[in-house]
Amino acid sequence: MEGILIVNKSKGLTSQDVVSKIKKILSIKKAGHTGTLDPLATGVLPILIGNHTKLSKYLIEHDKVYRAKIQFGEKRETGDLEGKVIETSEKRITNVEEIKKVLSAMLGKQMQIPPMYSAIKINGKKLYEYARSGERVEVPAREIEIYQLDFIDFKEEEQILEMEVSCSKGTYIRTLCENIAEKLGTVRIYA
Repeated sequence: MEGILIVNKSKGLTSQDVVSKIKKILSIKKAGHTGTLDPLATGVLPILIGNHTKLSKYLIEHDKVYRAKIQFGEKRETGDLEGKVIETSEKRITNVEEIKKVLSAMLGKQMQIPPMYSAIKINGKKLYEYARSGERVEVPAREIEIYQLDFIDFKEEEQILEMEVSCSKGTYIRTLCENIAEKLGTVRIYA
């Protein structure tokens, strides 16, 4: 069997979980994905089947578009809803124009340090494996680019910002969300 299967990844599954399920359902040995989505993320995950897995090196290089929600007020060790709370802030965001100004300031090329809870490998070991064992390693910054960052909605009562991000490959949305919160003088979780 050969081809590309477009999957709407459910919350709670890793990208590799999806690949494993596809292999089992289709009784195939060769399949892979074109870029990791966080387990809490939902959305389009292209699965390459058979010899189409050779296309990965071309597809993985493309830009991405994400819709994300940020809940201000808490910071968690994993950068998402699953980690334990490591910092809180009483500051309430109330000015939508200030949010839009910060989003605009985030556009362009920049250096970003990937989160410790990610699948990037350093010395053959995934960063989240180091993080879970309490080990700290030097994570090199990488150049990313934010092409567009659109304000969608802000629910002041819940302190939840919804936005759409058009960015280069390798951009970590959790890290971008933390940077936005810092510029607004608070902390956040990636909701």
